[in-house]
Amino acid sequence: MFTSEVHRDLIGDQAEGLRRMAHHRPVRVIAVTSGKGGVGKTNVSVNLGLAMANEGKSVLLMDADMGLANVDVLLGLHPIYNLSHVISGERTLEEVILPASSGLSIVPASSGLKSMAELSAAQHAGVIRAFSELSQTLDVLLIDTAAGISESVVSFSRAAQEVIVVVCDEPASLTDAYALIKLLNRDYGMHRFRILANMVHSLQEGREVYSKIVKVVDRYLDATVDFMGVVPYDDYLRKAVQKQRPVVDAYPRSKSAMAFKKLALKADNWPVTVTAGGHLEFFVERLIQTNQNYRMMSL
Repeated sequence: MFTSEVHRDLIGDQAEGLRRMAHHRPVRVIAVTSGKGGVGKTNVSVNLGLAMANEGKSVLLMDADMGLANVDVLLGLHPIYNLSHVISGERTLEEVILPASSGLSIVPASSGLKSMAELSAAQHAGVIRAFSELSQTLDVLLIDTAAGISESVVSFSRAAQEVIVVVCDEPASLTDAYALIKLLNRDYGMHRFRILANMVHSLQEGREVYSKIVKVVDRYLDATVDFMGVVPYDDYLRKAVQKQRPVVDAYPRSKSAMAFKKLALKADNWPVTVTAGGHLEFFVERLIQTNQNYRMMSL
């Protein structure tokens, strides 16, 4: 139970952190999610992030899969510290950030870490301070969420300005992607999503996958789903995974690498809406709202 004095101190810490972030330039905040696991979501996050970095953007990729973190594995990195050490106060955010390549850095997560939605008020304040004190200049914050429809996935998706839903041409993938969109739309008032068809054999197949989702969404939900594009099935992508390297780096002329470059250029043209998200302070502020009622009940 928090005393009113402690609560005021925590709110003061949060407000001060948000004020400091307000002096930073807008950051494009993108959540990459899927509903179903095994559709290549983390591969999309890593390669899209690197493709954006190759276009001259400063990109921070946050591994938000607190249970099965694997961004570092795909990049062949071996972090000593991760987000759990930031939350515990053992390390600053800058101390756990790992450079993956020129322009791309990652915030590694830890297996078994509680979801952000379950953090205490004090830990929320610590997260805000961590981001507010980040001196690194960012253009893009990419969030690789966990699979499924857990509270963590919902929290990060709601906090982002853009939500990319990765799907492949499988019934389970389509069903789970729709279930996630339905949850975010009906229960949390989110109305826009971008569909990325992964591991397809042609652009036509990708559009057909997208059309299957559009038909159901248009019939039952008050939401807009835009077609972001496709990542083709590519043996070079599998080889890159085995080498623990992004395909954009390992095989830059491959079909999948060229697709990620196109997607990065497309994403760069998305508007950064100043009043409805897209700022780092907005991201963190939205993230802590998930636990607002719990904090007030704890007083």
